[in-house]
Amino acid sequence: MGAFIVKQPNGKYCRFSTMVECPTHWNMTKDDYIELCKERAEKEAIDILENHLYPFEMIKENYSSLNMPREEFAKILKEMEK
Repeated sequence: MGAFIVKQPNGKYCRFSTMVECPTHWNMTKDDYIELCKERAEKEAIDILENHLYPFEMIKENYSSLNMPREEFAKILKEMEK
């Protein structure tokens, strides 16, 4: 699971980590929690862009016409390869 969020009796929010088995954030407002999520998402996005990119050829190898017609896929590929 990693962590879960609870609403505290005082109306604020707490993040409890199941990894370290204790609260890691408490007395958060909704805005505090949203900001925490944004920060975590930004860090994850930066890590992916800097360290975990796949080769472009992977999209060609993994494409299926199940959800996008071949013609549309070919058009998008041309646009991406410009």
